[in-house]
Amino acid sequence: MIAFVSGPVAALAPDSAVVEVGGIGIAVQCTPNTLSGLRQGQQAKLATSLVVREDSLTLYGFADDDERQVFELLQTASGVGPRLAQAMLAVHSPDALRRAVATGDEKALTAVPGIGKKGAQKLLLELKDRLGEPVGTGGPAIGRPVTAGWRDQLHAALIGLGYATREADEAVSAVEPQAEAAGGTPEVGRLLKAALQTLNRTR
Repeated sequence: MIAFVSGPVAALAPDSAVVEVGGIGIAVQCTPNTLSGLRQGQQAKLATSLVVREDSLTLYGFADDDERQVFELLQTASGVGPRLAQAMLAVHSPDALRRAVATGDEKALTAVPGIGKKGAQKLLLELKDRLGEPVGTGGPAIGRPVTAGWRDQLHAALIGLGYATREADEAVSAVEPQAEAAGGTPEVGRLLKAALQTLNRTR
């Protein structure tokens, strides 16, 4: 297993990064929160999880070991593959997911694209004894400051989660007042959560 990758960031895309390791570019699938902490040309170290399929090898990257561990634990629940686990971490931080499971918060899980009411109930039952208690200090649940390009990042994240271009456009417009209220450093993770709630209300 590849436990982590470390090196300069060679390229960034809406849902992935390329990290140069020993002269080789390693493509790593990441959530918007993780990507927001990377800068092209700067050093990065990402905890990783390798998902092996018959026709592909996909490396998923995370800001820290805790996020990777939760990603892998989520997939022990029936019906949760790497894409859905990544979508859950795109909307909620590891501690936010732990709190949701510990308190039986269905709404938090149904905010994730692909999880309905019954699916949320099933996940709450299956994950209750697996994720453990929140370990953070009670700070912001999700998101990191991003100084520029939040519209593009948010739009790309919504497209990556399966929404149509028109839906993504409308969701970005809907959260623009919230982003402007945050000043020059809107948190993409928080905006993504708000955008998903907007989309869920309109469906």
